[in-house]
Amino acid sequence: MKKYIVKTSLGLLLFTTLFVACTDSFVDREPVYSIDSENYFNSEDDYYKALIAAYDMLQSSYVNVLLGEIASDNTLSGGESANDVIGFQQIDDMTHTPVNSNLRDIWNWMFAGVNRANYILEFKDKTDFEGKEQIIAEARFLRAYYHFELVKWFGPIPMKGDARFKLGDEKVIPRSSVEDVYASIEADLIYAIANLNEVAPETGRATKGAAQALLGKAYLYQDKFVDASNVLEDLITDANYSLVTNYNSIFENSGENGSESVFEVQYTDTEGAGFGCLQCSEGNVAVGFNGIRNYSGPLFDSGYSFNVPTQEAYDAFEVGDNRRDVAILNIVTWASSTGASYGTGYKHTGFFNRKYLPRQGDANIGDQNLTNPNNYRAIRYADVLLMAAEAYNRGGIDDVKARTYLNQVRRRAFGDTNHDISASGAALTDFILAERRLELVGEGHRFFDLVRTNRAATTITGFTPNKNEIFPIPIEEIQFSNGNWQQNPNY
Repeated sequence: MKKYIVKTSLGLLLFTTLFVACTDSFVDREPVYSIDSENYFNSEDDYYKALIAAYDMLQSSYVNVLLGEIASDNTLSGGESANDVIGFQQIDDMTHTPVNSNLRDIWNWMFAGVNRANYILEFKDKTDFEGKEQIIAEARFLRAYYHFELVKWFGPIPMKGDARFKLGDEKVIPRSSVEDVYASIEADLIYAIANLNEVAPETGRATKGAAQALLGKAYLYQDKFVDASNVLEDLITDANYSLVTNYNSIFENSGENGSESVFEVQYTDTEGAGFGCLQCSEGNVAVGFNGIRNYSGPLFDSGYSFNVPTQEAYDAFEVGDNRRDVAILNIVTWASSTGASYGTGYKHTGFFNRKYLPRQGDANIGDQNLTNPNNYRAIRYADVLLMAAEAYNRGGIDDVKARTYLNQVRRRAFGDTNHDISASGAALTDFILAERRLELVGEGHRFFDLVRTNRAATTITGFTPNKNEIFPIPIEEIQFSNGNWQQNPNY
């Protein structure tokens, strides 16, 4: 596949002014219409459109998901060759440096999301209308979401409160500490919980439950186990979500935005995209990247064979676990049973991330590999149950509840109660974390689970302690800051 370097500006709007033609000099005439970023937000519709723009950057988080797996022990980089998307290859091998276009994409695109949310919040008091609290709460949820992605990838990051970043800020605004970033995330989500409804006004928009789940995750990443257990327990007892019976149905189109979906990133296959602006795609780019190389056969479309699961990840599933063949496609077994043919790419393992493989029958307007409609299940109810189990167990709060929530997930996986876990203490911790891997494999969480539980160094080949827990700030940002920002340690 071809590779392009895409540079994104953090700015949201360019000033535009429209003038009508006239016979007199234009300086003698008033413009019929003039609007720029400073005199926007004059109506409810203006706020709504700005909110859509803030949501739009979620679609670019596909690369976060891919690399959250590739950086872990779950998958290998794959692709066509060792030079195919070199940034992926480096992260897989733990040889990445501040010169990495894919890490720069994460930085740029997530900060674009922050800036779009901050644009709304900067003008939150300009115009009043009924229901504005909903829009402000969603903007704060989105800012928390983008900040959470940035802090887990890069550690300390610059923040500017309820204001957009502007050219030159990088030279004067310091990187806020991890603690301060999480404090901002917590404040945003507490506000969102208080002002969002349990049912979204439109499919795909944030709900109270989504804010509760993200807050619980933010607490868990800080080892605030009591806080995490409290907010996640509230979410569970609200009973607005449930595990679907058929695990396979979760990742098909019919399973999108279902009872297990706490928050999904929405994608569509009806608007074309190209490599010149991957962040512009309305489709899920990761799906085409995950696809089987040179595939011909039933059900699936072909793709670029990145993010290939390892044999060890496949073998981690117990006998009788119904999730294995839903999560990971064994291409040899599949080909022998269906007559399908396929090619082999770099670091070929014989396995593919079936949850997010391209399916036949999609419209795929434009480039088939860039406009797949598969929604990303950003927060599933099973994830909520396992986070609650971990908080109760690791916080020494209630192992009975921890086992209850863990075993709910396992009973769905096996279809019986014969595989329930009865352990306590540290042994139960091991079971919970192992279950997170099996339940969520291919969904982008594994690397960060290993880091936050201090298991990365003993699990990920090439991982260097006190370095690889976070990723380097892109070299361009360090240069632009003119000495204001220091690189992360040991990069």
